[in-house]
Amino acid sequence: MENMNTKGEHLRKPEWLKIKLNTNESYTGLKKMMREKQLHTVCEEARCPNIHECWAVRRTATFMILGDVCTRACRFCAVKTGLPTELDLQEPERVADSVTLMNLKHVVVTAVARDDLKDGGAAVFAETVRAIRRKNPFTSIEVLPSDMGGKEKNLQVLMDAKPDILNHNIETVRRLTPRVRARATYERSLEFLRRAKEMQPTIPTKSSLMIGIGETKEEILETMDDLRTNNVDIMTIGQYLQPTKKHLNVIKYYSPAEFEELKEIALSKGFSHCEAGPLVRSSYHADEQVNAAAKHKNALAEIEAQEA
Repeated sequence: MENMNTKGEHLRKPEWLKIKLNTNESYTGLKKMMREKQLHTVCEEARCPNIHECWAVRRTATFMILGDVCTRACRFCAVKTGLPTELDLQEPERVADSVTLMNLKHVVVTAVARDDLKDGGAAVFAETVRAIRRKNPFTSIEVLPSDMGGKEKNLQVLMDAKPDILNHNIETVRRLTPRVRARATYERSLEFLRRAKEMQPTIPTKSSLMIGIGETKEEILETMDDLRTNNVDIMTIGQYLQPTKKHLNVIKYYSPAEFEELKEIALSKGFSHCEAGPLVRSSYHADEQVNAAAKHKNALAEIEAQEA
């Protein structure tokens, strides 16, 4: 297969992964604002391939709080690792102000892993949700935390702030997790997602899977089943792209047709929404995902009412 790496060699990117950059005034203006407010975005730090579409066309962004230094060194991620700086307690207000200036209808808030903090950063996460809601009451809010040490009380702090959607990424299949992720475990991520739903049953949950690092199709389907067993509502599936030479090699580039097939399978398994494609990332078209989840929830409620 021409898009399969069987010898550990560097694969040439196929045509469908070539991106036309758009650095117009809208994009450069947003980037300038981020720097002025001393804010970080995962769009930049993780070298997201959709940054120009989201910033320049859709005017959306994913804010990364708790600094820009992660305590973990996952082998797929370009975010820098090391000893984090002190907490910036004014960050939630600056994020909320930026949401106002950008006139966002949906905002995603993620963070570096902060294993140096007892609460994993849960308090700042929760305050960011509250600040955004206070200043932007019509903006829906999605949070994308790490497993915050796997401690239930940390997750409870975040869920008590009642974000509109809880997103936590499984990242890869069970077999590859020890090789791909640092400190995080497959089972802990599933438990995190299950507990979030138990704490706030009406809040949709979401998870993302990146493929192309050596998983089999059977393992992808097993991951879908595991997520559904733990009541995850939304799934995103995207192509892994090697950010630097020191990161994991790409083993396979999946075609758009293969992604479409995986999307159809995910929907058949009961996910309310699935985004799948070569350039899809966890926050890609996030506003559409939360709307789809809400429609799915309402449809189910109508069916239950008719059967009652």
